[in-house]
Amino acid sequence: MKQWMIASALALTALAAGPVNAFAQQDAWITMKTKIALMTADNVSTSDLNVDTVGGAVTLHGKVETAAEKANAETVAKSIDGVKSVQNLLQVVPASTEERTEVNDKDVEDRVKNAFKADAMLKDSGISVTSVNKGVVLLSGRAKTMDAHLKAIETAKGVAGVRRVATQVTMAESR
Repeated sequence: MKQWMIASALALTALAAGPVNAFAQQDAWITMKTKIALMTADNVSTSDLNVDTVGGAVTLHGKVETAAEKANAETVAKSIDGVKSVQNLLQVVPASTEERTEVNDKDVEDRVKNAFKADAMLKDSGISVTSVNKGVVLLSGRAKTMDAHLKAIETAKGVAGVRRVATQVTMAESR
């Protein structure tokens, strides 16, 4: 009798954990897709971007330069498959009045490529820098994982002189 109760309890625990795990995986997928979409959107310039997803409900945190960018970010997030709702907590912080320093595109391209080579995940990720034009980095290739795709965008965006990252990367795996 005692063994039957233990076995039943373990079975119920496993069954209960299954859907929770599935929701967590779906939420993680939505979070990554949303980050990638926001970080590569033409009409959104975010900094300190954070995306949280619980049960398909997405919350956006970070900073944008204009109210229009805040609205655009919400539109982009709502367009992601699986998103049920969006809570937009982005703060509008106008751009600094400091002048931007022009950086040679070839130097920026070399820095991004070196950053990719220095990162174990990106080194053999299948993602490469196609071009840099006026600080806009274009990534291409076939990513082995969505984590690698997101890491490539974040890494490129963190390189001095990069103003924006665009991506033509495709995925080698399905969700």
